[in-house]
Amino acid sequence: MEINSGYINRLIEELERLPGIGNKSAQRMAYYIVSLPNERVEKLTSAIDNAKKHTHYCKECLTMTDSELCPVCADKQRDHKTIMVVENPRDLAAYEKTGKYRGVYHVLHGAISPMLGIGPADIRLKELITRLEDDVDEVIIATNASLEGETTAMYISKLIKPTGIKVTRIASGVPVGGDIEYIDEVTLLRALEGRVEL
Repeated sequence: MEINSGYINRLIEELERLPGIGNKSAQRMAYYIVSLPNERVEKLTSAIDNAKKHTHYCKECLTMTDSELCPVCADKQRDHKTIMVVENPRDLAAYEKTGKYRGVYHVLHGAISPMLGIGPADIRLKELITRLEDDVDEVIIATNASLEGETTAMYISKLIKPTGIKVTRIASGVPVGGDIEYIDEVTLLRALEGRVEL
């Protein structure tokens, strides 16, 4: 027997499609949303709509932004000669929370995974190689400590080494199989400081 109306069920179904949201969380969120005053619901839907309409890739690092350049790439105080390569914008946000990294980033939007049919051409490697034509001293590879992340790190290292640019990999403070976005700032900072040259 259905206990919710069709509209609430559809809202729960849509919320369940979000990453990390199960049925119970979706139900809690749906009940919360429908109990909000109309103006709060309008602000929420407007925020979602505007973010979707106005967000695009930064022309430098390819993270998500609503400007031509993201705040990191636009910051002249950052070290633009040091590029940290991450798999997704959430990893970039995790490193920014440490407040210690002063270089810039490059977001791959994925990792090489032959089992899933994802090859080097399916992630943003071409854009990284183009960026290396500028004055770059070091590329820090900060992909996840998974099979896909390690495969991607080794591939990038082999691409960059012939250019003479220093290539380092974050230290193993990041646990194998762990996703960077879920790791605390202290562990991320230790991994960054303990990076090794590849």
